[in-house]
Formats: sequence, C-alpha cells, structure tokens
Amino acid sequence: MYELANLGDATPITYDLAQDVALIIAEPGPARDLAQRTALLAGFQMRAPLGAEAALQAMVLLDGVRLVIVETAGVDEALLEPLLARLGALVETCAVPMIATVLPEHIDAAAALLPHEVMLQCAPSEADRLSAALFVGREPVVRLHDGMRDEEVLRMRRFQEEVARIADSLARLTRSDLGEQKGLVRTPAFAFAAETEADAATPSEIRRVIRARRMRAEFFEGDLFADPAWDMLLDLFAADLEHRQISVSSLCIAAAVPPTTALRWIGTLSQAGLFDRRADPSDRRRAYIALSDAARHGMLRYIGAVKRAGLSLV
Repeated sequence: MYELANLGDATPITYDLAQDVALIIAEPGPARDLAQRTALLAGFQMRAPLGAEAALQAMVLLDGVRLVIVETAGVDEALLEPLLARLGALVETCAVPMIATVLPEHIDAAAALLPHEVMLQCAPSEADRLSAALFVGREPVVRLHDGMRDEEVLRMRRFQEEVARIADSLARLTRSDLGEQKGLVRTPAFAFAAETEADAATPSEIRRVIRARRMRAEFFEGDLFADPAWDMLLDLFAADLEHRQISVSSLCIAAAVPPTTALRWIGTLSQAGLFDRRADPSDRRRAYIALSDAARHGMLRYIGAVKRAGLSLV
C-alpha cells in the first residue's frame, strides 16, 4: 500500500501501487517536477525523465511504458514540431496512452500533430493533472477519500453523462422519425418545411445569442452558467453559416471555461460524433474543428423547432 496526504486537506489517500511505468518528456524545471508528482500520485513507477532533444534521439523510447506525459513548457520551438510528430506516431503505433500539457500557443500544433486519443491539457490544476493520469488509458486501482471521490471521480462521470445526453439529443433531432415520441408522423412535406425555416437562421442571429449568453457574466458569477458544450456548438454553427474555419485554440476561447476543461470537452464531443477535427492542408501545425454532419443537422432542426414554437434561441 501507498499512503499520501490529500491535496486539499490532511485526510490520507490510500492507493494500491500499480506496476505501470510512466515516461515523462519535459525540460528540467517546474513543469517536469509537476509531471513527476502527478505520476507518483497516480501510482506509476517512473523512468528517468527525458528532455525534448533526448527523446528525439532515443532509438527505443516506449518499450515497457504504460503512460507518456509530455510538457511543452520550455521546449525549443525548433524541436517542438518534430517532437510532437514523433511522439504522436509512436503512441498511435504502440497504443500507449499519452497526456500532453501544452502552452496556449502550442494548442493548435498539438491538436494537429497528435492523435485524437491523446489527452490535451493547458494550464491544468493539480487536480486536473491527477484526474487525467488516473483516467487515461487504464482503470485506476485506487481507493480514494470520499471527498476526493465526489470532487474528481463523480465529476468525471457527470461530465461523461452530460456529453452522452447532448449527443443523444442531437441524434434524435436528426432522425427521420423525429415526431414519433408525440405520435406524429413525419412526412416529407413536414421535413421540407422544417429545414426551410431552419435555413433562415443567420450568422448574426447566432452571434447575438452568444453575446447575450456572455452578458450574464456581467451580472452574475460566470461559473454559475458554464455550459462549454453548448457554447462551442453555437460558435461552430455560426462559423459554419459564415463558411469560416475555427482553430482548436479559438474554440477553447469560445467555450468560456479554463482551457483544459475546454480541451476535455472538445475531445469528448469528438468521440461522441459531434465534432470533426480537420488538418490544415497548408500548415501541418494547425487543426480546425467543425460540426459533424449529424451535429449540423441537429442544430438546424433545433433552431427550426424553436422558431416554430415562438421561443428565444438563448
């Protein structure tokens, strides 16, 4: 057994030590120290950490490794692209989970060069770091203090349930039998009328909705209304109507939550089939996020239904 003090109080947390090995790739400094602390708290054994140059030169890198933790802070800009490209190819080939903690200016490069399965973080708290290490790639063998379980484990479960609910709602809006729940028969004429009305939505209309949502923070505590999934769906829908592309970093800003939270939502909504990540053909260091066809159709139908009911889009 392994016993450590809780990050938030003096109540101990008891872990069953795993035999999993973590490899940390980070330059010497605070970021490397945090990564090592995270791996230790999550019950991993650790190899000697490597800097970017050593990781690029190593002939054998991932043998026996169960988790890779990468920190881009302090990495030479000339080494960042080849490092991310090499690690992305290796973790995808070897099926090794990876957590990449990146600076804000590195979000787009990391999103473009790393596989979708890699968990991206930006300015994470220690709790975010620990949650990622515990949940990425393996079932944690851990017994936590009840307070930590409520704060971390149950929060992650609620997060997954909320994404599943949103995905299910949009999926139902795209089905041809949309009216079945109320005993309605969806005819071709009804479908045509719904899409025609929904097509009347304009980018400026959606942008007004987004501005109205942002204004709430001027009068109430902003965290009370945090809804990153819907904020990102609205922003991507407006961009779709404007025929404009949105980068991963821009979408994180639109989410109006800490960047690590936004990145987590982007990853989960992508897995749910609502977001598509697309590489920039002119710049391999940039990736764009767009609504999937299912999500776009769901948004169109939703707006059409709201308008027919005479309700506000907010």
